[in-house]
Amino acid sequence: MDDVRPGDPPADLTSRPLTPADATAVFETMAAQELHDLGVVEIEEADIVGDWQRPSFDVAASTVGVFDGDTMVGYAEFAAPDRGDAAVLPSHRGRGVGTWLAARMRDLARSRGTTVVGMPVPEGSPGDRLLAALGYHVRWESWVLKLPRGATITERPLPEGYAVRAAEPADYPDVHTVVEDAFLEWSVRDRETYEDFAATTTERPGFAPWHLRVVTDGAGTVVAAAVVVVHDGDEGREAFISRLATRRDQRGRGLAQALMVDTFAVAREHGAEVCGLSTDSRTGALGLYEKVGMRVTSTWVNRAVDLTPSTSTPGDMA
Repeated sequence: MDDVRPGDPPADLTSRPLTPADATAVFETMAAQELHDLGVVEIEEADIVGDWQRPSFDVAASTVGVFDGDTMVGYAEFAAPDRGDAAVLPSHRGRGVGTWLAARMRDLARSRGTTVVGMPVPEGSPGDRLLAALGYHVRWESWVLKLPRGATITERPLPEGYAVRAAEPADYPDVHTVVEDAFLEWSVRDRETYEDFAATTTERPGFAPWHLRVVTDGAGTVVAAAVVVVHDGDEGREAFISRLATRRDQRGRGLAQALMVDTFAVAREHGAEVCGLSTDSRTGALGLYEKVGMRVTSTWVNRAVDLTPSTSTPGDMA
């Protein structure tokens, strides 16, 4: 099918590449969409700032915003190798903004030589329905899980000689290695640089040393790690494990469960009322988290489209 190349955005709206100064407006747009579609806001501005400050990410060359006067009403971005993201203010749905942004995202992806681009959307949401109408297929499912308020995960003792603690600065490169080695077992992408990892973790706004937790073996080597982000949400302060990984040769010893118990306990000591994490169908870890008492609070799908020379884009934006 022939791709509809975007010219100007829908009538009376303007567009331009974004700058780091637009991070607040992007957060507000995404938060409004999440609140409308999910009933809660999961995103926070620090997520955007951290992603955009990665050395590999060129904000101006990778983003576009749509404006009604001075108000941002939609945005899209593309991040190599194949991930996009977008949001439209609910008040401006039905005007073709999303369809236009989807086409711009595909153009941004093509400009980097990418042959496929996809993005996460809440299952059954207006964004999900739009992308389905535009011919995007589901690559994988993902789930946000939370530990019910007041619930605890049964502790699992560590093997003799192992210990769990906050990572020290000297451990940070090792945390990166453990996390990347584990995630690259099932994700298809280039290895993330340490500098990009640091931008979204230790250099992320609001980072505190306890946000990186590690398990070490008898020799003091980091063999498992958890990366935590904390934000104040509708349900109170929430600690969210954004990455959890165990070195392949150390699995089956209960290290991940022990690390989760430690992480959630420390988070509660720091005022977190809710603890959560996410996983997707590529990892096969959903059952593990449900088994320890976590509950799915939202389901997402990653929808993608092949960037062949001809792709049609029927339909309108939700």
